[in-house]
Amino acid sequence: MRSLTEHDIRNSFVNCSKGEAKRLAVPRDLGERPWDDLDFLGWRDPGAPDRSYLVTERAGRLVGLAMRFQAAQRGFLHRSMCSLCLTTHPRGGVSLMTARKAGAAGREGNSVGAYMCTDLACSLYLRGKKTPEAGSRFEESLTLEEQIERTTVRLAAFLDKVYA
Repeated sequence: MRSLTEHDIRNSFVNCSKGEAKRLAVPRDLGERPWDDLDFLGWRDPGAPDRSYLVTERAGRLVGLAMRFQAAQRGFLHRSMCSLCLTTHPRGGVSLMTARKAGAAGREGNSVGAYMCTDLACSLYLRGKKTPEAGSRFEESLTLEEQIERTTVRLAAFLDKVYA
């Protein structure tokens, strides 16, 4: 992914108002992000514990999503799997991320959801740059490039639902 500026990020959101996009918390460490290792930029809002954001490229343009999340609260030994990168995490490491739909459907309160890594670090887990806390990645026969492609296809499918 190419490096992004705060202006790029704020102008990319498709499922919130311009005012909401102007007020949301943008990461302060944009200059330090490992852009070459990211398939999308994802972060949690430090001031709002139930909010997270994701920005990716789609058809040559940036698309940002404002999302709410609910951590999967299951038993101590239970693990959950991210639907994008297929990384398993123990309790709290995977959350149901819900995004308002774009346009009129979103204004009417319609939303879609997917289970994702709570920290939205899918790209780093795929590449082995980050290890899930007490979780794991299954050994796969797919190449890294194929795993990245699968993850971006799954993210695109989620975006399609936001636009539908």
